[in-house]
Amino acid sequence: MLLGSSVPGRDLALAFERLGAAVTEMDLAVIGGAQEVGARIAADRPGYVVADSPDVPVDVLIAAAELDGVDVFPTPRSARLSLDREGLRKLAADELGLPTVPFWFAGSAEELDAVAQHAGFPLVVSPVAGESSAGRSVLTRPQDVEPAWARATAASPSPPRVIAETVVEIDDEVTLLTARSIAASGPTVQFSEPIGHRRTDGGPLEAWQPHEMSPAALDAARSIAARIVNSLGGRGLFGVDLLVRGDEVYFSHVRPRPEAVGMLTLRSQRLSQFELHARAILGLPLDTIMISPAAAEVLDRPAGGPLDEALAVQESDVRVRGGQTVAVATAPDVVRARDRAHRVSSVLQAP
Repeated sequence: MLLGSSVPGRDLALAFERLGAAVTEMDLAVIGGAQEVGARIAADRPGYVVADSPDVPVDVLIAAAELDGVDVFPTPRSARLSLDREGLRKLAADELGLPTVPFWFAGSAEELDAVAQHAGFPLVVSPVAGESSAGRSVLTRPQDVEPAWARATAASPSPPRVIAETVVEIDDEVTLLTARSIAASGPTVQFSEPIGHRRTDGGPLEAWQPHEMSPAALDAARSIAARIVNSLGGRGLFGVDLLVRGDEVYFSHVRPRPEAVGMLTLRSQRLSQFELHARAILGLPLDTIMISPAAAEVLDRPAGGPLDEALAVQESDVRVRGGQTVAVATAPDVVRARDRAHRVSSVLQAP
């Protein structure tokens, strides 16, 4: 049983169906509240319950995990921590000792002002709850504290609470797709090639694979990803977000499911992020072999430009997923792949 939204979830549903699984899709917007979803799970007793959206209530996953013969992915703990920046950061920094940028928490504008006076400027302020960047702002002076508090708490459920992080100079933001499975010898993790990404204000999310990293940085990234994923447990694909500066790597966040930056794996890897997630959950062999450098631009709106002109770009592809449009391209190297993906995206954004 696949819980989430019906349109984006089709990629994952197809990955399961190609492996012979019978898939029931439940669109939460259609089914209703947590009680209705929980009753449906209890009645159907699927072998696997997979949350394909962060909007699935954790209480639903907890109730499903208590049913005999039902495996839940991600684990309720993973789902909860991926939406709780405070709990996740304490796990990473305090319990696992992973490198992170300096951070503080505040439960009021007065506490945030005290943090700013202690830590100095600039500071990045975000709500502790939720996966998206909604409510995030950068403080550069004392006058920014009150507006930042108001913006963060308006985008977060109660009780209001924020995380403030020191701004460190970094070279890149990288996501390491990490597949965790259980073999006869115990838990195993496999890593895709690093995915670099960036988003400009008002522009599309741009991603490319492989992202070049020094051997020391790549080793550190894989160590961080393995430790956080093994701590969260369960089976499936995790997107581990990292900040890179030279050979230094800082843990930033983790999402226990396929994500937008991984859409390029539809063309870059032998097994896409959706196939890796499905195989890991079902306990099947998997590999993370990259077959071509690739890039993608993800538009948070339907395509407006001529599709035939966009697909005329060499080695290009377009995926429309609900309200998103994804321009994907491959090439012999990342530079040309990024250029091709941008040309496709530019055509699709034409009025």
